[in-house]
Amino acid sequence: MNGGLPPQIRTAVPGPRSIQLVDVLARHECPAITARRARRADQLGATTDDPIVWESALGANVLDADGNRFVDLTSGFGVTLLGHRHPEVVAAVHGQTERLVHAMGDAWPDRTRIALLDRLASLTPDGLDLTLLGLSGSDAVDAAVKTATLATGRSGVITFERSYHGLALGVCALQGYKSAFVEPFRGITHPAVTHLPWGCSMEALDTALTAEVGLVLAEPIQGRGGIREAPAGWLSDVAHHTRGSGALFAFDEIQTGLGRTGDLFAGSHEGVVPDLMCLGKVLGGGFPISACIGTAEAMAAWGASEGEAMHTQTFLGHPPGCAAALAVLEILERDAVVDAVRERGDRLASELRGLGLEVRGRGLMRAVTLPGDALSFSRRLLARGFLVLPATADSLGLLPPVCLTEAQLDAFVHELGHLL
Repeated sequence: MNGGLPPQIRTAVPGPRSIQLVDVLARHECPAITARRARRADQLGATTDDPIVWESALGANVLDADGNRFVDLTSGFGVTLLGHRHPEVVAAVHGQTERLVHAMGDAWPDRTRIALLDRLASLTPDGLDLTLLGLSGSDAVDAAVKTATLATGRSGVITFERSYHGLALGVCALQGYKSAFVEPFRGITHPAVTHLPWGCSMEALDTALTAEVGLVLAEPIQGRGGIREAPAGWLSDVAHHTRGSGALFAFDEIQTGLGRTGDLFAGSHEGVVPDLMCLGKVLGGGFPISACIGTAEAMAAWGASEGEAMHTQTFLGHPPGCAAALAVLEILERDAVVDAVRERGDRLASELRGLGLEVRGRGLMRAVTLPGDALSFSRRLLARGFLVLPATADSLGLLPPVCLTEAQLDAFVHELGHLL
């Protein structure tokens, strides 16, 4: 497998080995995690087909346990913009594990973490110089909420309908994507969150910006909420009104950041520099690491450490994750990845529009509207060797890696056209 090959399907999808492995999974994993066939989980109300079981991946290709080869148009939830198992990222992690696997977070830093913080400050918009590292997108958003609370003395948060900011307990109430993800835990989640319409008027925003609101949090392009761009100029207006109220403005760039949309940071497309910015996904190239990056003024609210950090975790600045992130940032800049994303994304959108379909989004963060149920289309495409996920009920989300080849792109467009 060289990572740039078209699909090759040898068995039914899912194949017999995948089905056997998912049977084992069903006996040991919480039933809420992986959807399975109703015939083996009817007591749990499962209604979807078994998943394929991944065996290996490289570039834009994924092999399953049955030897079927797929083209991954999800980049593993948007993570592998550079492709699965990028050799330089893998080499950086391997080299790091031969020197140091684990350091001690806030007690004694290692050189890799220091290098990463320095590198991030050199790439982020002017003024965003100080970072709190984490392991997941939820970690980064959690750090942003805490920072804003300390900096403003206000605990209220404004987010937007269909926004998605992670499902950890401290932040799940911020998401406006699906109320069912929050309601069972409402009594122990953030009590002061307001969800405004995406693209709302400034009058509505000003009304919501009470003296209790310390943070307004927005995705420059909504990801899980349907790959929805903001109206032109709206994000700039939101930032201006937010700051005028004394609150902080933050971007959740966990899915949009680091080249995915054809800009290094999607908020820069609108010329907006936030007070806080959350990064993840692409940052680690497949390894878990995230960052909340803020201005010196915002981060100063934490005060200086007196020996026990107020915000930390055992694996803060985990050396292999930092090494992976350093390699990703080097590749992004050296190989002009942002330009390649823009070119490849424009080509993909053009081909899809050539099928008479509506396409939205930027770069390699796209959604295509279909004449029917998107979940059904995604399953039929899976059987033909393409990994895709619905963006909305009637649209597929497309977040392929930048290494997607012409042959892979053409094969996808051909198969989708065949299904229309």
